[in-house]
Amino acid sequence: MRIESSVTSITWIPSEAIEGMTKMPFEMGIAHYDDPPPDKLDDIDALRERDAFREANVLRGYVEVEDGKVVDAGHLGRGLIGVTRLKLGPKELSFPAVKYPVLQSEPEIGPNWVRFTQTAGGRMGLPAPRRVRGKKLFQLASASAWTTLQLVVYTDGNAKAALVGASPFPRHWVYDHAGQLVEKSGSIDFDAWYREVYGSKTPWGESDWTTLVTPAESELERELSASVMRTGAKLERRRLVEGDTLVREGDEGRDLFLILDGVFSIERAGKPVAEVGPGAILGEQALLGDGKRTATVVATTNARIAVIPPDAIDVSKLGELSEGRD
Repeated sequence: MRIESSVTSITWIPSEAIEGMTKMPFEMGIAHYDDPPPDKLDDIDALRERDAFREANVLRGYVEVEDGKVVDAGHLGRGLIGVTRLKLGPKELSFPAVKYPVLQSEPEIGPNWVRFTQTAGGRMGLPAPRRVRGKKLFQLASASAWTTLQLVVYTDGNAKAALVGASPFPRHWVYDHAGQLVEKSGSIDFDAWYREVYGSKTPWGESDWTTLVTPAESELERELSASVMRTGAKLERRRLVEGDTLVREGDEGRDLFLILDGVFSIERAGKPVAEVGPGAILGEQALLGDGKRTATVVATTNARIAVIPPDAIDVSKLGELSEGRD
């Protein structure tokens, strides 16, 4: 019996993710941020043709099983790279990105499972001169972006996947074998990526970078956040550093919060009950109830949020959101 399974990651640049002087081309419309990828991944090649992502890592593996034992296994995956497009007045210039060789480890075979590991990525085809942190030199080539995926396939046909390494910038989304969005990288560190990611500090050198991963937010949260952001309302932005408290249990407050970047711990009676990341909406229970916060929310990484006033969102949808968390 032959079993095939897969996991796919898409790497993209969310709005407001670039910092410092390097964001100027994005603000001027010369370079572009990316729209969020779809919730359901159907045709990744079509997405690439539309320049909808920067890199993609498609880890696919097969396992041959006889009498409940693994007799053969192998990789079927690939990596994809996007194209850098710049607008200069009425003209658009395209620069092919540099695709790195896909790294595929030898499948690790256990008594009733096989573990596959694959790294894919690349860099922009244009130079990006910048000072290197801690050294008196410049790095000319643009920084690299990548993901490292693992997939464990069991002889009963089940599988589990994980994002086990990734560049600290930009955002990485992970899809299961059915193409459903299941995980996200939780935190972006543009400065570390821009100043430090080169040479030996990549999987094509000597090391990978660990990344915090959070479950994908609910479909309803994506619908609500998209509707708010589309209105063009000037939402207040806040930055928090690791350890900052966003709200405290028992305090009064009716604003909602959309996590743009970073990971937060949800605590009740001093005990952690959940962890949430980009795309999650927080604070709905106070708005639906007596106006008091029902949990303490603490940033476990540096983070950015958008503050959503009560009148900027469809309150009728919040009851459904709250019920889904009980």
